[in-house]
Amino acid sequence: MPSRLPHSSFLRAALLLAALPGCTLRPPIEKGPRLDKKEPTLHLVSRRSLSLSASEEPGGPAFVSAASGIVRVGPWLHIVSDDSLWLSSFPLEGLGPGQLTRLLPGELPREPVARKARKPDLEALCLVEGSAGAPHGALLALPSGSSPERLRGAWVPLREDGLLAGPAHPVDLGPLYARLAREVGPLNVEGAAWTGGRLRLLNRGNQPGGADAVMDVDGGELLAALAADVPPPPTAVRSVRRWKLGRLGGVPLTFSDAAPLPDGRLVFTASAEDTTNAIADGAVKGSAVGLLSAEGEPLWLRAVDARVKLEGVTPRAEADGRLRLWLVSDADDPRVIASLFELVLAPEEVR
Repeated sequence: MPSRLPHSSFLRAALLLAALPGCTLRPPIEKGPRLDKKEPTLHLVSRRSLSLSASEEPGGPAFVSAASGIVRVGPWLHIVSDDSLWLSSFPLEGLGPGQLTRLLPGELPREPVARKARKPDLEALCLVEGSAGAPHGALLALPSGSSPERLRGAWVPLREDGLLAGPAHPVDLGPLYARLAREVGPLNVEGAAWTGGRLRLLNRGNQPGGADAVMDVDGGELLAALAADVPPPPTAVRSVRRWKLGRLGGVPLTFSDAAPLPDGRLVFTASAEDTTNAIADGAVKGSAVGLLSAEGEPLWLRAVDARVKLEGVTPRAEADGRLRLWLVSDADDPRVIASLFELVLAPEEVR
């Protein structure tokens, strides 16, 4: 049977207590790279709008609005949205509409304020490998953890061709996230990548007392928990490094997604949104793309040439040494259809 989430009031108290500064010795905040104003911005190419073959609910819009995570698997792009209970799958080539797969049960209110309060806030999506129950890998959708309502995730197995192989399985992230909050501070998980047999999570440090962080979770313990349908344990946390990135338009850049590269490094996105609240939206000043070392250290950071809030990235290493990225954005407006962008980095830019 699927595990049950702890009572919300108890969990709220636990998360607030875990985030108190005196509860644990947190790692220092290290300084990451700053934007070099002499470097040219990276050019985003808009490839398509994320239209769907059907709406999530009767009378609702037939498009993705708040795209928040993306994973390429073969000829497919899988996308989660932070205001949705569904995953959408798009063909990599062409303009065919996305197909919906339910990740979590229930319904969300249509009214924006009520929807924001009730949504699970699925902010990250990654491809997980090594599970006995998913020989071709699985997609793991993770919530932000920024409130007690935002602790439900899901995983779904994949077929050999990259499409979904079966129904989604719910995941309770409450115990694991409570441990991370003690070590990081206010939690707002925005990125996830499976690399080197571990799950690497990126925290967005846009709250008072918060910090951007690279957080490693033991892959074996995570896979065992998913197979047994139990919450991933707090003991699975292996390391935490907290970072401070540069600024864009006078606003701090904070992590918004990550994806693994074949050599163990990660490509990541960061956005500059003028807000100090994990729930309230703010004016977007722009976004940047960067690289993390295999040890979780930001190596470089460059702004993109469009004022969009990039929330998802997935790469493909080309035979000529270039790195092709597909990225998705969130306009923070349910009336606006999300876009898929493409960005190509030259070999010398990814060395």
